[in-house]
Amino acid sequence: MKDEFLKIIQSSFPLEKRPFKSIAEKLNSTEEEILNLYKNLKEEKIIRQTSAILETKKVGYKSTLVAFSVKDIEKAAEIINTHPGVSHNYERNHEIFNLWFTLAVPEDSKLGIEKTVEILAKVTNAEQYIILPTIKMFKIGVVLDTTASSVEKENIKRREYKDIHLTQLHKDIMYYLQKDIMPVKEPFKEIVETLNIDYDTFFEEINNLLEAGYIRRFATILNHRKAGFTANAMVVWNVPDEVVNGVGEELSQYKSVSHCYIRPRYQNWHYNLFSMIHGKSEDEVNQVITEISKKFNIKDFKPLYSTREFKKSRIEYFSKSFNEWEENFSKNL
Repeated sequence: MKDEFLKIIQSSFPLEKRPFKSIAEKLNSTEEEILNLYKNLKEEKIIRQTSAILETKKVGYKSTLVAFSVKDIEKAAEIINTHPGVSHNYERNHEIFNLWFTLAVPEDSKLGIEKTVEILAKVTNAEQYIILPTIKMFKIGVVLDTTASSVEKENIKRREYKDIHLTQLHKDIMYYLQKDIMPVKEPFKEIVETLNIDYDTFFEEINNLLEAGYIRRFATILNHRKAGFTANAMVVWNVPDEVVNGVGEELSQYKSVSHCYIRPRYQNWHYNLFSMIHGKSEDEVNQVITEISKKFNIKDFKPLYSTREFKKSRIEYFSKSFNEWEENFSKNL
């Protein structure tokens, strides 16, 4: 039952008054049993967090992947992690760029992406850096299926979004939905009471935000290693520009691929297709990489394994901490 439970809550956690009761009905179990299972998995740190995953661009933020070349990697990571828009920060096994992090800034940022990176490079004594924003996204979403084959594929459905007028209530709902839910019968009760609205209004507006693309999904994120997926690699591919769209579409259909993007090339960086590949072992990840390289006849690629995790957390959008960070670091301009 544990595997099925994890599959359900990673895909789409029920947005209902009593979600654990809903899951229990699907699994022919009881609400108490499911609550205990959820609680135990959190205590075992298999479940990292259950909350809304917001669409960065839609909610008014710009984001990018950044790679630094630094000597004192621990100190550099510590400084970079102070930025509230850094959600992931890893050491990876590249011969030049050893520190990789994702960075987001709000649309009213006085510094913007490039100046923020410039400041971070200065205070961390980075010897080189590259800024790698998304040019095209094919897939984003980690659903670790312990029952699936590493080379199994899935159909990725492209969503059509509706237009809505974004109100302060919508922003308030998104702010509170970013917080981790607890193993209680009514995990949304505190939010509803804080916003002084009823459940029907609450869930109706969440569905509006989902249909408009502001909320990508509401789901559980697992601790990969604790869940049995002990290996993951960011594989970068040098794919001819005229075929990269087709390769990206097909590559994203592998279940073991959680993220797939086109990113820019540079004089010192010629890879344009990025994919995150997960497996229960390094051999399993390498099996997928080998199959993909043969299938698409890609000879120039590089698996960048994470050797250390310095940060992995959800960004708290609509937080004052972004402006506070910029004010504190403005002296480094």
